[in-house]
Amino acid sequence: MIVSLTIVRYRKSLVPFALLAMAVHRLPMALQQGCTFWKLLGSGRNGTFDLQPDWQQWGLMAAWDSIEDYEQFAESSFVAKWWKLLGRESWTILCRPMQAHGKWDGKEPFGKPDNKITTGAIAVLTRATIKMSRLKNFWSHVDEVANLMTTAPGYITSIGVGEAPVYRQATFSIWESFDQMKAFAYGSKQHAEVIKKTRSEGWYSEELFARFQIISSTGTINGQDPLQGLLTTTKNT
Repeated sequence: MIVSLTIVRYRKSLVPFALLAMAVHRLPMALQQGCTFWKLLGSGRNGTFDLQPDWQQWGLMAAWDSIEDYEQFAESSFVAKWWKLLGRESWTILCRPMQAHGKWDGKEPFGKPDNKITTGAIAVLTRATIKMSRLKNFWSHVDEVANLMTTAPGYITSIGVGEAPVYRQATFSIWESFDQMKAFAYGSKQHAEVIKKTRSEGWYSEELFARFQIISSTGTINGQDPLQGLLTTTKNT
């Protein structure tokens, strides 16, 4: 299985087409050969969970049977042609699921892999549906965790995405190594306390956590490839 995350930025004048894509792209994605799971996503402004949407930035996360299936999609699909015609720039990262637990809309989109990542950069997806009764609890800790993450050793970049404003949110972060990611996730006292609260106070009705081995990085976002020089397989367009 291969997982892709594509982030597309539109010109301000074409934001209506970005909004339209959230509806129009559903049918072609549902019919796309080799695609076993997909989610059209909005994006936050600050690289993590964010109440302020970035109307120019949108995304697609998808799981594929093979890299050939993804490449066929990228070369000839209606969705990819839409991005090339109307998008100002796009960035795609391809990954291989190494560890995953939890569900997304009742599914396990990446299966149940349990493989240790020993070398190289690592990507992490943290996704949750937040209970309405716990929204205040969740959002009151977002800035604290975001500041801890972005200043942690080994942090490269992150993207905040979501299926719906406020309560269906995800963060996709990239780290220089597994050990540095683990040090942030479990070695930070403040972060550990927030994780403990999510459990004891029951913030989420559904959650998913996954780690990925990064295969390639293609294109740019905000004028640069976030993984430039960090992957031997990195490609630029």
